[in-house]
Amino acid sequence: MGTADAASKDVTVRLAERKPIVVFVLGGPGSGKGTQCANIVQHFGYTHLSAGDLLRAECNSGSENGTMIQNMMNEGKIVPSEVTIELLQKAMLESGNNKFLIDGFPRNEENRAAFEAVTKIEPEFVLFFNCPQEEMERRILNRNQGREDDNIETIRKRFKVFEESSLPVIEYYKARGKVREIDAAKSIEEVFDALKVIFTTTVGKVVTT
Repeated sequence: MGTADAASKDVTVRLAERKPIVVFVLGGPGSGKGTQCANIVQHFGYTHLSAGDLLRAECNSGSENGTMIQNMMNEGKIVPSEVTIELLQKAMLESGNNKFLIDGFPRNEENRAAFEAVTKIEPEFVLFFNCPQEEMERRILNRNQGREDDNIETIRKRFKVFEESSLPVIEYYKARGKVREIDAAKSIEEVFDALKVIFTTTVGKVVTT
């Protein structure tokens, strides 16, 4: 166990030395985060990291860690923050980039506190895709991804989880002047126009302690 802890500490130190720019991307299901993250990657050279994708990839890898994550998910348990943070740190180091969009994380206050405590990194800012529930429902039901979880009851449960868990994170960063709120109900073009303003005027100008 000591070796794993030492390796984890080494990753943390190496990452902190690079002083990466981290932007948290939060918003309810169907708020358009994925579409806009792809635009930001293309135009501003960020690396897009989805916490959910990293966890799924680890599960599919067949590693011991992946099996543990899969078992927890099957039992409906929440994967410990440290596990997700370790995957994020590893992906950040391996990317070779220094600018990151972290999508769908932190999901709750415990995630947030653990991320800052473990990585010693504070986000440059938090992008909050604010979208009315009716609009998010409409989008999810209209998209043809064949996702079995895209039924109205499941969607509403996901909205509820987002509101209860993620809004406190947004409030925390709002109090620190770090939230950039987007009217995500607008068209894809209008939303990206607003994002372009944020990324050309904010990055590198937020004072971090």
